[in-house]
Amino acid sequence: MRFLKGHGTENDFVLLPDGVPAGGLDAETVRTLCDRRRGIGADGVLAVVRVAAPTENDPRWFMDYRNADGGLAEMCGNGIRVFARYLVDSGLEEPGDLRIDTRAGVKTVTVPASGDITVGMGPATKLPDAKVRLDGRWWAAAGWSMGNPHLVVTDTDLVVDDVDLTMTPAVDPPAAYPDGVNVEIVRPTGPAAIRMRVHERGVGETRSCGTGACAAAVAVMAAQNERTSYDVDVPGGRLTVTWQDDGEVLLTGPAVITYAGQFPPAQNRGDR
Repeated sequence: MRFLKGHGTENDFVLLPDGVPAGGLDAETVRTLCDRRRGIGADGVLAVVRVAAPTENDPRWFMDYRNADGGLAEMCGNGIRVFARYLVDSGLEEPGDLRIDTRAGVKTVTVPASGDITVGMGPATKLPDAKVRLDGRWWAAAGWSMGNPHLVVTDTDLVVDDVDLTMTPAVDPPAAYPDGVNVEIVRPTGPAAIRMRVHERGVGETRSCGTGACAAAVAVMAAQNERTSYDVDVPGGRLTVTWQDDGEVLLTGPAVITYAGQFPPAQNRGDR
């Protein structure tokens, strides 16, 4: 199958420009594509699906996103920017506002010819708070949804860079998030600025998470009873999150297509 590789603040993806392969995209194929030793290597897979648009305003594209473990995911803030960058760079769409359908609903993505891309992520929705176990201790975490579930730990006693995120954090009560949850650890770094690390559901720690950056910034803003713009520094770079007065959350950041290829690669026989 043809593929492209891209990333948004080093949250990286295998993009399938021809959509879901014939016969479907099973979990084992996704795991193989995302494996960094026996596959291409990525945090997830984006299949580009063209949909019939009855009217000019209906979205013409569906982002079929899978986590690295093969599970379906509702939304990916970094992935949709990579998806949109591909559409414009390939000439399938003109620069400007694109409407892209996802499992979390239709999102409007503003894509310039070059430079950062902004996604209208929709409203942030409050979810149940819970406790998260990190480094052998339980920490209070605020629950928020950006189309997918997040628990945000904002306790400033945590040294963000030192926390062990190699294992999936335990959640209490477990029944609060039976399908798993993304966990963000946040520390303020200045006025309207935070640093964040994330353990993504179905992936593990990633260099960035767009929906996680939104949830983290919203959690901090909600605690301070404000709506403004925050810079969110992640290991892979910087994102900007704006929580508007109407409830809409905007996510702005880079998206880069790095290379294209064929998987599995064509085999040369008889030349060794």
